[in-house]
Amino acid sequence: MKPQAAGEPPLSRHRAFVIQFRAETEVEAGRFAGRVEPVVSGQATHFHSLEELLAFIARVLADVRAESAEGY
Repeated sequence: MKPQAAGEPPLSRHRAFVIQFRAETEVEAGRFAGRVEPVVSGQATHFHSLEELLAFIARVLADVRAESAEGY
């Protein structure tokens, strides 16, 4: 892993996720299944496709941006 470059802002735990993939996941074949959990909220959800995984992450990150803009 590349170390953080000088001047880069630190990574936020509000944008951290735990992703667990099921055994039937085959990246090469485009099959994804598992669960994803935002580290801060702990509200996990299951996904059955890459699109579902990315959509969940996008929703969480949009919420984080909205909260940051409101000053939380």
